[in-house]
Amino acid sequence: MAAKGDMNYVWAKEKEILDKGECGGAVTALLKYALESKFVDAVLAVRKGQDIYDAVPAFITDPAEVASTAGSLHCGTLLLPKILKNYADGAKGLKIAVTCKGCDVMAFYELAKRNQINLDNIVMIGVNCGGSVSPVSARKMISEKFGVDPDTVHKEEIDKGQFIIEYEGGHKGIKIDELEEEGYGRRSNCRRCKMKVPRGADLACGNWGVIGDKAGKATFIEVCSEKGAKLLSDAQAKGAVEVSAADPKGIEIRGKVEKAMLKLGDEWRAKDFTSLGKGKERLKLIMDETSRCIKCYACIENCPICYCVECSTKKPWYIRPGQLPPGFMFHLIRFAHVSDSCINCGQCEELCSMDIRNALFMHSQQVEIEKQFKHTPGLDMTPPIHAFVEERAERARLEATGTDSIYTNIFQDE
Repeated sequence: MAAKGDMNYVWAKEKEILDKGECGGAVTALLKYALESKFVDAVLAVRKGQDIYDAVPAFITDPAEVASTAGSLHCGTLLLPKILKNYADGAKGLKIAVTCKGCDVMAFYELAKRNQINLDNIVMIGVNCGGSVSPVSARKMISEKFGVDPDTVHKEEIDKGQFIIEYEGGHKGIKIDELEEEGYGRRSNCRRCKMKVPRGADLACGNWGVIGDKAGKATFIEVCSEKGAKLLSDAQAKGAVEVSAADPKGIEIRGKVEKAMLKLGDEWRAKDFTSLGKGKERLKLIMDETSRCIKCYACIENCPICYCVECSTKKPWYIRPGQLPPGFMFHLIRFAHVSDSCINCGQCEELCSMDIRNALFMHSQQVEIEKQFKHTPGLDMTPPIHAFVEERAERARLEATGTDSIYTNIFQDE
């Protein structure tokens, strides 16, 4: 029986999954078992679309289709929680298993604490993530740096500090450090990320720390919740997966890899935030860059923190209708609403039609707020800082009126 805190090597028993999956296909096997056993009603995962640069969300209810999501897509930059909120009613009526990067897990918590998602109905299968590459940037990098036609590439992976491609005629790998020194490589928000092992999920899965005869043939799984423990135990009991205790040396190696990734994240934060300058210099830079905005609302529509039915940026007394570019108040409203809860997922920057560095601006503010108030968003169900401030003001007002606080319904109790 698996228990919270266990660290295991896990691999699939079904041949199709072993053939299609990576690292023993454990994630795919667990998702398939969860559907077959009615542990969940559906699976939300990512599958390859037209090519390796086209990551497509897949909502699956047929266990036979789960194998189509096997393998990783480092050139896919989707964030699944907002999709689930918008198109699956926040899992209010269905139990859904979801494959999650660190930013997905953080987004789930931020949406859940705003009552936009029912976490009780979510099974988070977390996957370790060293970062992803924008599809457009990936094609440019492969063409210019690798000297390979991007359309001939049928597989990519990030392993042992290299970005590796397989294409018609061979394979090639280049160190991530070298690529990023020349302006290629991972998205900037991924470089700054410090959620490499998503322990907020029910299971945290990856290949770091798998050594010996299991290297490349099994997945390292850390059990992070009772829900995750039950899924793994049931899947093992029914013969869907094989499980063995992780090698102590492998656990040590995994810890060292994670520590190195976190150190690298700190280095990128220092570099990126310093480049913005301070005080009026930073303000001027942000105002100049956001002046390219065409008010397409991609940043708002894809941000996991933005959920209001009536967005303040659309109110005529704040923002003049039809004005392009919008006044700086448009961006100040976003900064004020999101800055204490930004999870650095990068969607606002990835999908910006004018290539404004929205994620960098927002993340730099979130980190400053975190330093002052010691609150890190996306780790648990603790309400955001602004919610505490607003609720205190609301409570003070209501003491005189004797009515219920609106925040009782907006934010769940701690």
